[in-house]
Amino acid sequence: RLGLERADTAEKALAVIVDLLEKYGQGGNCMESHMAFTYHNSFLIADRKEAWVLETSGKYWAAEKVEGGMRNISNQLSITTKIDKEHPELKKYAKSKGWWDGEKEFDFAATYSYVNTARMTTSRGRYCEGYKLLNKHKGSITCEIMMEILRDKESGINMEGGFMTTGSMVSILPQQPNLPCIHFFTGTPDPAR
Repeated sequence: RLGLERADTAEKALAVIVDLLEKYGQGGNCMESHMAFTYHNSFLIADRKEAWVLETSGKYWAAEKVEGGMRNISNQLSITTKIDKEHPELKKYAKSKGWWDGEKEFDFAATYSYVNTARMTTSRGRYCEGYKLLNKHKGSITCEIMMEILRDKESGINMEGGFMTTGSMVSILPQQPNLPCIHFFTGTPDPAR
């Protein structure tokens, strides 16, 4: 939200988010129950001209510029070796912890996955299912198809039970500056409604 408020491009929003992350960190329980459960955050950040994936682990982060095709996230790290921007001490910190030897190619997801966070046992399945659903409609994704994907319960995209999906957003961002951007938000905790 603060990235949207304070920036007019996707890259500037990325800068806002990482500046806040480095200054204040992240945390807090992701459940309303008394059980302590936290994980780190991932973001899809887009404007009319470009898109970024930002993934975090504590105050450390990596960002990948989306050059084409499609990209999805789902409570797990997915940025591997294509890192376009990173925390200035990302690799140094990993090396100091013994997570990376400093010789083989640096892979953010492999190095930082599940280091300081609860393991999300269903995230891999959700990530893969999301990719499959997007790929099924590759080249013909409309806002209606995107809403259909976000409503999908069988894939785990729209979760119910102990961990519930609480909202979804679909945006149309035309590259032509004279056309308006359109944003759809769910008005209830369950995107299927």
